[in-house]
Amino acid sequence: MGSQDFFLGLQTFGLAIVPAFFGIICHEVAHAWVACKLGDPTAKLLGRITLNPLPHIDLMGFIVFVLTALSPSPLVFGWAKPVPIQKRYFRFPRQAMILVSLAGPLANILVALLCAGLLRILINLIASGLASSSPVLAMAGIALALGIIINCALAWFNLIPVPPLDGGHILSGLLPRPLARWYDRIGNFGLILVIVLLAAGVLGSVLGPCIRVTLDIVSALTGLDSLRILQLSRLRF
Repeated sequence: MGSQDFFLGLQTFGLAIVPAFFGIICHEVAHAWVACKLGDPTAKLLGRITLNPLPHIDLMGFIVFVLTALSPSPLVFGWAKPVPIQKRYFRFPRQAMILVSLAGPLANILVALLCAGLLRILINLIASGLASSSPVLAMAGIALALGIIINCALAWFNLIPVPPLDGGHILSGLLPRPLARWYDRIGNFGLILVIVLLAAGVLGSVLGPCIRVTLDIVSALTGLDSLRILQLSRLRF
């Protein structure tokens, strides 16, 4: 990585940290909230249904976030402490786990839509003259654009069908029970496998188009131009 890329990554990290952490926290809160609604109070009793970041922070997840944010890749991600789930509380455990697992990525899409809506308001305020363009508003625009892309990336990253990611839990819930028990064993080294595939560029080539399609949909729903969002974010696909 050249010095220009490094300083660009450093700037990206500074602007991305708030929307990225907000997305990661909302992801975990969504897991905890849906689990509670389906009968498992464990996460709620442990104080995980909160936007306070402290109960959610995982050191390794934070380090991965820093390293990916400092790279020129659009796949900036990290993770928080896993939400504790006790399946014994669920009436239909397999179906409940699918819903709990889906809640996190859906929360990230909602955060991406929120960032896009705020960016649309900001652009309209400047265009109408109700707010004057300034370095502060420019940085806010970049942060919101990063928030859109990062949360789209978080949604798809977590949907990778490898345990212990959400996609792994979803696939496990859809497989026949004997096959699901065998598949769940991948969780012992699943995250290492994902990191290796990511470092090799395999996941980037698969997730990149998915993120771009989701970005196009979010942009269309909020009346934004996806190319403009990419320009603001300064990320490259």
